[in-house]
Amino acid sequence: MDSNPPLRNIVIVGGGTAGWMTAAAFAKALGRAYSIRLIESDEIGIIGVGEASIPNLTEFNRALGIDEDEFLRATRGSFKLGIEFVNWGALGDRYIHGFGKVGQMADTVPFHHFWLRMAAQSKAAPLGEYSINTVAPRQAKFMRARHDMAGSPLAEIAHAYHFDAGLYARFLRGFAEQRGVQRLEGKVTRVEQRESDGDGDGGIAAVVMESGERVAGDFFIDCSGMRALLIEQTLHAGYEDWSHWLPCDRAIAVPCESVSPLLPMTRSTAHAAGWQWRIPLQHRIGNGHVYSSRFMDKEEAEAILLRNLDGAATAAPRHLAFRTGRAKTFWVRNCVAVGLASGFLEPLESTSIHLIHMAVARILDYFPRAGFDAADIAEYNAVTRVEYERIRDFLILHYKLTQRDDSEFWNYCRNMPIPEGLQRKLDLFASNGRVYRDGVELFTEVSWLQVMLGQRLQPRGYHPFADLLPEAEVQAYLDNVQRVVGKCAQAMPTHAEFIAKHCAARLD
Repeated sequence: MDSNPPLRNIVIVGGGTAGWMTAAAFAKALGRAYSIRLIESDEIGIIGVGEASIPNLTEFNRALGIDEDEFLRATRGSFKLGIEFVNWGALGDRYIHGFGKVGQMADTVPFHHFWLRMAAQSKAAPLGEYSINTVAPRQAKFMRARHDMAGSPLAEIAHAYHFDAGLYARFLRGFAEQRGVQRLEGKVTRVEQRESDGDGDGGIAAVVMESGERVAGDFFIDCSGMRALLIEQTLHAGYEDWSHWLPCDRAIAVPCESVSPLLPMTRSTAHAAGWQWRIPLQHRIGNGHVYSSRFMDKEEAEAILLRNLDGAATAAPRHLAFRTGRAKTFWVRNCVAVGLASGFLEPLESTSIHLIHMAVARILDYFPRAGFDAADIAEYNAVTRVEYERIRDFLILHYKLTQRDDSEFWNYCRNMPIPEGLQRKLDLFASNGRVYRDGVELFTEVSWLQVMLGQRLQPRGYHPFADLLPEAEVQAYLDNVQRVVGKCAQAMPTHAEFIAKHCAARLD
């Protein structure tokens, strides 16, 4: 049996979404058997622009026992059925990467092969017409999945959220403190390391705060954001730069007044050297321009953002700098990086909060004793590395698959070399529309399908089994799916009506 004693003292350095998601999950899972302390300073701002999620966040909240309506009221949140991409494949193009299913599964091959067969003859509607998650948001419609209606598209609605990240952190702070998490206010000014055990450094012994207070711990979670105070500044984990594949390195964020209708989707609009996000909350719209400083200066980037707002700006623009990539090692000795301390992937597909969620869940899966087994740490790092790389490839896909030639930025993206694994995926799809997914990667076959077709990668063929049915039968099959999806969307309430009935926040 392992003779190492259990560790008891957990110190989380940094608050924000990453810190308080970690604290809340630890408090729920570990109870009061462990001491959990979180250090944050009100004087240190948080990035706080990650206001859109993917459906996995519903699982995180559910695991904590958080009521969805309570969460949305507290964060002034709205619902999200997908992301609309505008001007990505070419100027004037528009498609939605929706959550959930596209079409209905057939007995032989996935739905999209039958669609490809008919689309080749101009006998199919756009792919988005066959999914409730892409039809409904265009009509500003929303409802939760009706699990009592098996077989109906209404039973298959997959949703995520738009929300105020600062309010979410505050909400989780209350949850965590009620369960015994102790918050320490102040800045960390010094990090003390353990004595070396003869194999490199010995990890973190304590952090010392500006007040002089020394906070010792057995296990440290670095949620200090891009500063990476523990994992990089102290333990020197190293950083793998991916900016040659994802060249955007700046962002400008600004909120604006709400407008109608309240759309249940994020929007990403490509500009000359990057893209603009639009995230509608109950009380405002969050906007931002992600761009490459190699191809555009900040004055031009800010001007583009401000002239493309739907309402009047309600605050001054905030400028952020970042470097896309990841820590070379996420867990070193007795310290694990979570959130932006572990790496940065631009919010194009709303993956930042998902990566926090998965890091926290994985830490709990590999939760250590005081001896910190090297095999556990190595496996955590290997799995997390693959997760980051698969998401990275999906983001690169959006930049590489473009026909735009109206700027130096898009010419660079269109012609840049890409990772070998991504190239294999593109080649496979371009041949006969096949999409295969590594079992551990986040994005499903349907996600890859929607983006590849949405950005004009048209396969040369399709699965031969799609030819086994008579054309008339295939046509009727597609027509029926489109008709049923359309009728279901028509029957749904508007997004604004649904929120007013179930989870409207007090906006005084």
